[in-house]
Amino acid sequence: MAELGINVSVLLTQIVTFIILLVLLRLFAYKPIMRMMDERSRRIKESMEQAESVKQSSVHAGEQVKKQLEEASREGQERIARAVKAGEDVKQKAQADARREAEVLIERARGEIRQERDDAIGEVRREFADLTVLAAGKVIGRSLDKEQHRELIEKVLEESSNKKKE
Repeated sequence: MAELGINVSVLLTQIVTFIILLVLLRLFAYKPIMRMMDERSRRIKESMEQAESVKQSSVHAGEQVKKQLEEASREGQERIARAVKAGEDVKQKAQADARREAEVLIERARGEIRQERDDAIGEVRREFADLTVLAAGKVIGRSLDKEQHRELIEKVLEESSNKKKE
């Protein structure tokens, strides 16, 4: 081997030194580095699991929020519908009350009109009776008994108004 330029004692020394270096590296560098790499791998795995858990929690929370929003919307729609119905009920009640009040007012006005008409007819009859008595007195030239004459005129007027009604 000397002919090849290889010194066996140097080669053996280098091989032994290399093996010692490998053993030392394995003891002091490889195991701690592997432990550190395993720890880092474990932390990365835990972080990924936490991220997945947070993602699932986020999705679940989003679904909960969506359900709550739908429930709130439904409740809002129900409240609006109840308010509209209550408004319609109040409106219909107010209209019915207004109709009743109008009917009462109309009936009262009709009664007042009838009373005023009857009063006016009675006044016209009295005036007519007085004028008739006065005219008859002037035609005859003497005064008639006003009370008998008035009764006669009232009777004739009532008969004529009864005939008109029929």
